[in-house]
Amino acid sequence: MDQVMAVWADLLRPSAGLPTVQWSLLLALAAAVGHLLERYSGLPKVVGYSLVGTLAGLAGFSGAAWPLRGVAQFLLELGVAVVLFESGGRIALRWFRHNPMVLLQSLLECALTAAAVYWLLLWLDVRTDVAEGLALIAMAASPAVLSRVVKDTRAAGPVTERALVLSTLSAFYALTLVAARAGTLHKGDASLFATVYPVVVVLGISFVVGALLALALRSALRVMSPTSENTAMLLVALIAAGTALAAHFGGSAPLAALIGGLMLKQLYPRPWAWTGQLGTVASLLTMLMFVLVSVVAAKADWNPALAGLVVALVLVRSACKIVGVELANWGSGTSWRQAFWVGCAMSPMSSIALLLVTHFVNSSATLGARIASIALPAILLMEILGAIIATFAIYRAGESSSPWEPHGTGAKGAHRG
Repeated sequence: MDQVMAVWADLLRPSAGLPTVQWSLLLALAAAVGHLLERYSGLPKVVGYSLVGTLAGLAGFSGAAWPLRGVAQFLLELGVAVVLFESGGRIALRWFRHNPMVLLQSLLECALTAAAVYWLLLWLDVRTDVAEGLALIAMAASPAVLSRVVKDTRAAGPVTERALVLSTLSAFYALTLVAARAGTLHKGDASLFATVYPVVVVLGISFVVGALLALALRSALRVMSPTSENTAMLLVALIAAGTALAAHFGGSAPLAALIGGLMLKQLYPRPWAWTGQLGTVASLLTMLMFVLVSVVAAKADWNPALAGLVVALVLVRSACKIVGVELANWGSGTSWRQAFWVGCAMSPMSSIALLLVTHFVNSSATLGARIASIALPAILLMEILGAIIATFAIYRAGESSSPWEPHGTGAKGAHRG
């Protein structure tokens, strides 16, 4: 790939730069493959996006360097922030007051996942600080993958809603704890104050930025139509500004966006019409995020000796998600069978996990490299396999509006095409 790019660079000198041309063609290919894969196999488009990114990364695609820096990191943070803002907007706090078992499910599955992964890695002779970082990363499910799967399957129901809420809450915990932990890697103080203070700082700054974002949008909605394209553009612009500011002041940009969406839902409880106006722009940003994650993960320095460790981590994490949801299911409003499918739907890992790994790498190159050597293969595996498992779970729960079958054959396929 590098040799081909070198020859190409001598022949072409595009005004926007060669990386822009490379990414444009790669995204065009990902869009086509995602569409064809969904049409002829029934799988969600995100699997096609990830496969294209994986093949490009394995072929030596030079458009994304690890660790992420500058524009690439900002685009990843922006994509995650947009997804989490929408995810936060789905959560009504009064729901937890009427059904507190949902919070217990969330806390239990995350705590069980982190503890089990941590002790598993210690048992496999992984260093304590590396095991701790990977345990925190393993907590986070992927609202981005799950949202894309839900959209492609046109799913709705208790399993779908519960999985989206629990995935969002797991991302909230992981973003807070990793941002705080990454900021204390070089500090030797192990006191309670030194442990709690960074968490308070991250939450406090993210809360302030998220509150400003929610208040700005609520003020805009007093004079702007919720169905206007300008309202959607204002939303993206404010989230982008918050993404740039939150991390600069010591907070977490995705966490601030999640809090902003959560607060706006309480201030503006009516259904959000402007998110539908994002349309193609949001879809393009989401596709870019999935392709970027798979390209970066595939380009990592993989160690075949760690393959068994990665598989063990993935299996234990997936089992703990299911067990944690099942243990706290009593009185939560779903059946035991539905709780099982909720746990399965939370198996994907993607952009949030990659962002968490980036935090560790930026804080400590040595520790970050050790964490990335295990985390990146796991992320790549569960971005693809996790999307398939989540799709299967939604169909088995009976919450998709259509059966899982290829759409490119017969009269139905011709009509959809």
